[in-house]
Amino acid sequence: MKKLVLLIMTLLSLVAFGKSDKLYVGTNAEFEPFEYLENGKIVGFDVELMEAIGKKIDKEIIWKNIAFDGLLPALQSKKIDVIIAGMTATEERKKFVNFSDPYFVSSQMIMVNTEDSKSKIIKSYDDLPGNVVGVVLGYTGDIAVSKVEGVEVQRFNGTSEAIMALNAKKVQAVVLDSEPAKNYVKTNKNLKLINTDIAKEEYSIAVGKDNKELANEINEAYQSLVKDGTFDELMKKYFAQE
Repeated sequence: MKKLVLLIMTLLSLVAFGKSDKLYVGTNAEFEPFEYLENGKIVGFDVELMEAIGKKIDKEIIWKNIAFDGLLPALQSKKIDVIIAGMTATEERKKFVNFSDPYFVSSQMIMVNTEDSKSKIIKSYDDLPGNVVGVVLGYTGDIAVSKVEGVEVQRFNGTSEAIMALNAKKVQAVVLDSEPAKNYVKTNKNLKLINTDIAKEEYSIAVGKDNKELANEINEAYQSLVKDGTFDELMKKYFAQE
């Protein structure tokens, strides 16, 4: 009987050990160049950064592709351990999760369709009222545009849906984070970028509210990647200077 109990305890400890060796990381793979699908695989700046952090803290990264507005609920319900998805560490989100130190600073940009006469009149953020503006549900653009009076906000579950609507002239503009917006303009020649100075934001990695230790480990690993040049190489790879 003692041997059986010992065997069961050993097996349970091995299972627990196996779990502790893995980090289930949630992202939304529609945010190129940070996270996107390539031949069915999740790739991008955030992906390589998180994989490098995983090596530093001796954790295997298991990726979960989740709609952006479902990421925080998944973290809170412990279906995932970490979120890295170009997520801004807002004061509201800090009530429910812990964030790492910021690793990227972004801003919002307006995209318009040069083939749409209604889009052409938009030259700045002040021209958005009176127009239908596309945003991605839960993104910073959603929060920023929702505060503007006179704008009809059209919310989409993914960035690609918002771009399709802009190309189809169903919306007159799309407000999106700067780096993904630049990528869409590169691949859609009819789209044009308009710079704004609204909603400067810092991206951070989110962990559970009760997991401050993991946040500290991630911070230490991130700082190590900065010091050894890995982070700088990733920046050069994904954000070549224009």
